[in-house]
Amino acid sequence: MKTVNNTVDTPFYCYSMEIMVKRYRALREALKSQRATIYYAVKANPNLAVIKTFANEGSGADVVSIGELHRCLAAGIPTNKIVFAGVGKTRAEIAEALSVGIYQLNVESEPELQVINEIAMSLGVKANIGLRVNPDVDAKTHAKITTGLKENKFGVDLIRAPSIFKIAKSLENISLKSLSVHIGSQLLDLEPYRAAYTKVAEMTLHLRSLGFQIDHLDLGGGIGIPYQGEISPDLNSFSDIIQGTVGDLECELSFEPGRYLVGESGILVTRVIYVKKGRGKKFIIVDGAMNDLIRPTLYDGHHDIVPVQQFDQDTKPYLCDVVGPICESGDYLAQNRMLPKLEENDLLAVKSVGAYGAAMSSTYNSRPLIPEILINGDSFSVIRRRQTVQENMGLETIPKWLIDE
Repeated sequence: MKTVNNTVDTPFYCYSMEIMVKRYRALREALKSQRATIYYAVKANPNLAVIKTFANEGSGADVVSIGELHRCLAAGIPTNKIVFAGVGKTRAEIAEALSVGIYQLNVESEPELQVINEIAMSLGVKANIGLRVNPDVDAKTHAKITTGLKENKFGVDLIRAPSIFKIAKSLENISLKSLSVHIGSQLLDLEPYRAAYTKVAEMTLHLRSLGFQIDHLDLGGGIGIPYQGEISPDLNSFSDIIQGTVGDLECELSFEPGRYLVGESGILVTRVIYVKKGRGKKFIIVDGAMNDLIRPTLYDGHHDIVPVQQFDQDTKPYLCDVVGPICESGDYLAQNRMLPKLEENDLLAVKSVGAYGAAMSSTYNSRPLIPEILINGDSFSVIRRRQTVQENMGLETIPKWLIDE
């Protein structure tokens, strides 16, 4: 079935540029009293048009792979406004990042520090780096997106910062004047930020007392969005926490929002294939699947689902599971939801999927990647066309010895 002026088949992602821009400007306004730069966290939604939207607003970018770096360069993010994070940067990634002249590499281990120095020396450059510290603060979010506890893989123990700064000072091709922290994603409670930033502020003062220069703090991202009626964090309260913890340190500040900027901008439009009666509830079988949106089964992520067409308000709702065609019991978009009577070819909109929806999609069951559409006022553009089955197979080859048998 075709939708959007009868030109795009379901399922597809659809994003509102207006919502993205409003979110970016609201955050920029809340942070205007700080010496702050916003770096869009590309992993949330790496589509070139999405990155370009934020580039046009003056945003920098936070990347975690060389692929994301190339996307940012193609979308017009200046190299001096790109931060490269992640615990497992390869030598090739580090070399390319240094060669193009990005603003900062965030280092997360002593071995990585030594490798960066070695590569910088070979290139004849000085690497501007930030040390990602782990403040052991509970972000009060899902375990799989918590990153600031001592048992998480990210960063180095905060108390080890002085010893690593000492090592960095002895390395000729390293410039370390920055601390970085990121405690998790989908934070609705702002108090963990206060706890983490307080610890970072205390360490900044301690490092300065030891003679080290700190002029930049990368304060991460993680601001959450409402998925099922929660209250959105207040940006002015967030700004007050920043001012009350690190505001007197006279440091440049960086923030790396992702989900907050794009999450609520997107819907996944999917079509009902069959309605199957079960014992006690119905199964709404749709053409969207877990390969298109894995958050419900991976993170127990909740996404509101609404019919696209208008229904009689007096229509009795039914208990339903919204499931896809993949051969997995985990292939569902929602479980135990009350929905109105649905029929074949009805359209459903899965809400708040602009972050970590298309970004985490796959071709499991050899299902081609689905389209992404960007809406701007009365205009729309297909910003990623549907992949074909042939393109899905295109990187594969059958060895000659199998053909000759």
